[in-house]
Amino acid sequence: MATNLTNTAANRRDFLKASGLFTGGALLSQLPFGARAVGYHTSVDDTIKVALIGCGGRGRGAAQQALNTKQNVKIVAIADAFQDRVDMAYNTLMQRPDAAKKVDLPKERQFVGLDAYKQAMALADVVILATPPGFRPGHFEEAVRQSKQIFMEKPVATDAPGIRRVLAAAEEAKKKKLNVVVGLQRHYQPNYREAIKRIHDGAIGDIVGGSVYWISGGVWMNPRKPDQTELEYQMRNWYYFNWLCGDHITEQHVHNIDVANWVKKGYPVSAQGTGGRQVRNSKDHGEIFDHHIVDFTYADGTVINSQCRHYEGTYSKVDEQFLGTKGRIDSFGKNTSLKPYKGAAMYTHPNDPKKPDGDPYQLEHDELFAAIAKGEYKFADAENGAKSTMTSIMGRMATYSGKLIKWDDAMNSQIDLFPETLAWDAKPKLLPGPDGYYPIAVPGKTVTV
Repeated sequence: MATNLTNTAANRRDFLKASGLFTGGALLSQLPFGARAVGYHTSVDDTIKVALIGCGGRGRGAAQQALNTKQNVKIVAIADAFQDRVDMAYNTLMQRPDAAKKVDLPKERQFVGLDAYKQAMALADVVILATPPGFRPGHFEEAVRQSKQIFMEKPVATDAPGIRRVLAAAEEAKKKKLNVVVGLQRHYQPNYREAIKRIHDGAIGDIVGGSVYWISGGVWMNPRKPDQTELEYQMRNWYYFNWLCGDHITEQHVHNIDVANWVKKGYPVSAQGTGGRQVRNSKDHGEIFDHHIVDFTYADGTVINSQCRHYEGTYSKVDEQFLGTKGRIDSFGKNTSLKPYKGAAMYTHPNDPKKPDGDPYQLEHDELFAAIAKGEYKFADAENGAKSTMTSIMGRMATYSGKLIKWDDAMNSQIDLFPETLAWDAKPKLLPGPDGYYPIAVPGKTVTV
């Protein structure tokens, strides 16, 4: 969530000095030898140098959105575990009409490998973190350690140990006055901002219930190739493995769950629910469920129902609705309206084609880079991003186990999904059986906290 924590009058250069980014020779001495050898130097003008970490579809989109802001932004480094992803990002960026001005990516600043992110970060003022979510805690920690301004995609972790790492790094980011924007873009979307402000002002009374949805047909998969190691196969199919994705209740549905937390101005104290695999249950679907239904209970007793599913050929809905003591909101879509139970709408968000709200994915970058250019410390999204992600993880814990899961127990879970060794020939913790199927959770038997 955007937070106006402090608004300094410093110019951008003073701001970068204050946040530890503009350190001249001190920073240059920390750069990889290859970067120094090609004459790379720190900013001495108004150029905001950006490193893209994670060159998949979302990463390429975020890089484009950074370049589409009004500021003098330049992509100076890219990194990914896979060469073909780096090549794809480079080719996409170089197709821009303004690439000569906005993209500066010689081969020596295109980094490939599991540790490539560290080298790319060292060359930039701002980092975009868009790898699969399981890598987010480590990448966020490194970005904060290097004192970078940060845009990171949601979700920000896939298990409780990862959430705790993000929360600790978020505190360090605040101390260093580093802007952190998390890709929960509804916080930057005008109809959500305007409607929820009025909800918080009491327009529909106290919130007593609601439902949030991400029900759709599912996503891509990449067939296994004969020469792939198990680690590469799982990384190429990251959506279907919890150490990388967190299941779709976390990877996708976190958006809607986050809106519930935003409306309630807090996080649930417990969760219980059901889920399983009914349609998307082949070997290629890894370990995740294809549906989750969860009741999240908040401290005041309010229950918000959460539904997400991946069924092809069925009704789709990605939205939220809430009931208050004086009225309701049925949708945050094109007809966002706060309504009493009888009578005319209290508020309807303007739907003026001559003055559209704009793309929220673009707006979050517009606001971040405007703040950086002005030397403002304005955004501290990481704590809410972590706690909304944790809410979705708690929901997964409930559906996988069939148990009532309490917030404190979920937050303190020691179950760490990340591989003990991250190397191409190392084995992930989850492996397929002799029949090629991966073990999946069994409610009533699976332990999740």
